[in-house]
Amino acid sequence: MGNAKDCVDLIRCELDPPPTFKGFLCLKYLNLQQVLIAPDVVESLISSCPFLESLTLSYFDSLALTICAPNLKYLCLEGEFKDICLKYTPLLLAISVAMYMTDDIAEHFEQSSSCNFDKFLGSVPCLERLIGHIYFTKYLSIGNDLGKLPVAYNHLKVVELYQVSFEDMKEMLVVLRLIVNSPCLQELQISGSSNMSTATEAPDLDFWEKECPSDCTFSLLETVKMTDMSAVPHEMEFIKFLLRNSPMLETMSITPSVYVTDGRLNMLIELVRFRRASAQAEIIFIQD
Repeated sequence: MGNAKDCVDLIRCELDPPPTFKGFLCLKYLNLQQVLIAPDVVESLISSCPFLESLTLSYFDSLALTICAPNLKYLCLEGEFKDICLKYTPLLLAISVAMYMTDDIAEHFEQSSSCNFDKFLGSVPCLERLIGHIYFTKYLSIGNDLGKLPVAYNHLKVVELYQVSFEDMKEMLVVLRLIVNSPCLQELQISGSSNMSTATEAPDLDFWEKECPSDCTFSLLETVKMTDMSAVPHEMEFIKFLLRNSPMLETMSITPSVYVTDGRLNMLIELVRFRRASAQAEIIFIQD
């Protein structure tokens, strides 16, 4: 337990507040890790802390969560989440999310008709940093509708997305929707999870002409880091798209997947042939 006035850390315990509990009116930092607590109590606890600035929820199972926190600035979520809705978080600056997938949750996602992208990223106008770990882009892709008016992330400077499937066009739409509407983006890091045996043909390469805005410019993007790349067509098209539309790019580092062995030289040759909007852009090919 931290300072009782503004900080609460609870780890590996059970929390069942009495009905008369009115919350922590002065609490700024709340950290719950492996805490046995009813879902409605979690939401009630958050909403009853009007000055809450930092929230960490770790190792929760099958939790559907709606967050209303007018002063929240930092959010870290890790666990098996069925649903996450950032209903009112107007001051949120940084988000880190790691989602674990069970068969039940995967089935729940597939049956969902709502737009997870809008529920999670539709009300974060001040967001500066976004880190999405395993299954995050998959989660956001459920119900993603690019026909809706996009949200502008005018303060978003750093985006890190891990284990993105370049074979899944819905996930690609999520990535595009996010970065295209982030005019102040400076750093982008993406790791892939492509299945080389199924992705080498990529019959829908016209996706990039259809979905990428012709007038898109990443005018402040300086650093791109791509890891676990398999040189499959959609990965290469995405890299080409970034190079072509980033006039201030300084470095793009690319690390091939450990499963790419014979094709590394061909991958490098293709990369250096791509047109670059930035004369000073340097491609760094990292071989572990």
